[in-house]
Amino acid sequence: MKYCFGVDVGGTSVKMGLFRYDGNIMDKWEIRTRTENQGETILADIAESIEGKIAESQILKEDILGIGMGIPAPVTGDGIVYQTANLGWGYKEVKREMEELTALSVSVANDANVAALGEMWLGGGRGHKNLVVVTLGTGVGGAIIVGGECVIGSHGGAGEIGHITVNYDETETCGCGRTGCLEQYASATGIARLARRRLKADDTPSMLRAENQVTAKSVFDAVKEGDQVAEEIASEFGKYLGYALANVAAACDPGVIVVGGGVSKAGPILLGFIERPFRERAYISNVNTAFALAQLGNDAGICGAAKLVLK
Repeated sequence: MKYCFGVDVGGTSVKMGLFRYDGNIMDKWEIRTRTENQGETILADIAESIEGKIAESQILKEDILGIGMGIPAPVTGDGIVYQTANLGWGYKEVKREMEELTALSVSVANDANVAALGEMWLGGGRGHKNLVVVTLGTGVGGAIIVGGECVIGSHGGAGEIGHITVNYDETETCGCGRTGCLEQYASATGIARLARRRLKADDTPSMLRAENQVTAKSVFDAVKEGDQVAEEIASEFGKYLGYALANVAAACDPGVIVVGGGVSKAGPILLGFIERPFRERAYISNVNTAFALAQLGNDAGICGAAKLVLK
């Protein structure tokens, strides 16, 4: 029996999974991400945890095909990270260091790309080799897969859908330092921002006015109750995202667009607000592109990391 490890490195915890070669998860667990001192112990901690799991599971090291890793930063094809926002790393040769620590083959990619591979393999994108995955959380993440392989780009930054410019008149600044990014309108925080703006515009009655703090969840909960103002907010969100995805589709022609992240917990009702504007603006070749919700949740990262090894 052959095995591999999937590792999803986050700013607060590292999720890990032991997989059989056929994709079955044998075990999964987490350790704390120790970011102190520029994250100097993160890779050593991961290596130690994997070695412990090998011993616990009584697996022969020669039966391990390798370790796949997702990192929250742009990653080059050589497994090098130049900067991370929340791990403390600057330049770091992740692949080389992990191979030296574990004596195993290591494959490394951006965490959004890795999660997308997981959804392609075992989740909402199953059966497709050309897809776009967009994650709607605190920010907007994305990944583009063509022919079963993630598009990485020259600097490891391909698929950064959240930073497509969608409003040239915006004056408020995105977290990236620019203005008018999709992330400012389609993330959980962006939807809340749209809601605040809409509620200030007039006095139209809405159940959202009773909320101490309007969130993306409360907006879509109100939509499900037929709230007119909430539907207007959701429609504005959907236009920004649907139009942006139509542009992305024109460039890569996906078979399916998979929508994940915390906002996707609103369920199928979310997709209607995105699909309608998408089909209004989609190029003729893309107008029938399928949409699906992500299915793997927190396991997407470890599954996709394993897929880096199990090609």
